[in-house]
Amino acid sequence: MEPGEDPGALDLHGDEEIIEVVELGPPGPDDLAEEMEDVDFEDEGAEEADAEAWDSEDDEGVEDGMEAQDDSEVTFSLHSASVFCVSLDPKTNTLAVTGGEDDKAFVWRVSDGELLFECSGHKDSVTCAGFSHDSVFVATGDMSGLIKVWRVDAKEEVWSFEVGDLEWMEWHPQAHVLLAGTADGNTWIWKIPSGDCKTFQGPACPATCGRILPDGKRAVVGYEDGTMRIWDLKQGTSLHVLKGQDGHQDPLTCVASNQDGSLIMTGSVDCHAKLVNSATGKVVCVFKMESVTPKAPISEGEEAESNSVESLGFCNVMPLAAVGYLDGTLAIYDLSTQSLRHKCQHESGIVQLLWEESSAVVYTCSLDGAVRLWDARSGKMISEYRGHSAEILDFAVNKDASIVVTTSGDHQAKVFCVQRPDR
Repeated sequence: MEPGEDPGALDLHGDEEIIEVVELGPPGPDDLAEEMEDVDFEDEGAEEADAEAWDSEDDEGVEDGMEAQDDSEVTFSLHSASVFCVSLDPKTNTLAVTGGEDDKAFVWRVSDGELLFECSGHKDSVTCAGFSHDSVFVATGDMSGLIKVWRVDAKEEVWSFEVGDLEWMEWHPQAHVLLAGTADGNTWIWKIPSGDCKTFQGPACPATCGRILPDGKRAVVGYEDGTMRIWDLKQGTSLHVLKGQDGHQDPLTCVASNQDGSLIMTGSVDCHAKLVNSATGKVVCVFKMESVTPKAPISEGEEAESNSVESLGFCNVMPLAAVGYLDGTLAIYDLSTQSLRHKCQHESGIVQLLWEESSAVVYTCSLDGAVRLWDARSGKMISEYRGHSAEILDFAVNKDASIVVTTSGDHQAKVFCVQRPDR
């Protein structure tokens, strides 16, 4: 359920910054843009929104019997079904785009929840949405494979394309280039808005997750059959393939890279997280999560409790990596010793995690509807924010780590102020 988040949020600085797991570090030289002909790097046209004071919201949308606590500052309520994805515009961090099960996507202002425009025309659940690196464009993609790109300042559609069932989508960190993976195993790449196109053919199974590496020249793609490929975006060739014992035994769920792109981490339904050298394609180590308590024998007719890796990412300031599991475990691994450093337990499954850019603080959102901040050095929780009456399905954090925007099965998106007194 990871949307393709905009890579522009990578230009971060100071100890207040955070980085989303899907973001892969500062962009490097961009041969891809040259190869795909003069990609426009213009850095203007992003909608500027007023930095208005926070609007206090009453508790709304809380179901009977649910906890009425609401720590949020703003609630966006135009969706009429579960809200699957959210992304913040990287240039100003004043705009959000959300997509949902109601076949709708909206671009709205974070400061007060005011709608800028609807990304209309989808006929299936919008599961992917994100801004280009310079906030000029916003892309929305639905499950059936219809992808649309809108120019933010003009609030108008400039490009659309239909692929097979969509699994994930991501903007290039420097160029107006869009990457997407589909259920037929293909990875698509387009120049926007001209639509110049390439495809990278994977195995005959869904391309379940993917990320462009920080150099902008390579992408790592994970597949349902447990394999992982590193693609050369310019040549369209596969540089490395991990399969068999080197790959996973079950579908990949998530991939991430460290800040310089030298290390890749893959997560899978098989509960393993693998650390891979991106230059050699070799597995450096495998992190396996042991159960907290021994599982009782399964009676006839009962199903075994399932567990899987749902999200992962690297810390930029210490040799640490975080892995979030469906059983609610947040594992902090020490990369230098390749060992488990902390295990932080949640009451319910972790959906996504994000690291701060310049500190050892990791954020989690979970199926119990809460956002939590954890100190990865001590393994202790720093703070917790609630307000949703259902599970959180996605979240994003702004550049200075002052707000978190969440989306939920309760049909709402919420903005939480997370400014901390210790900073």
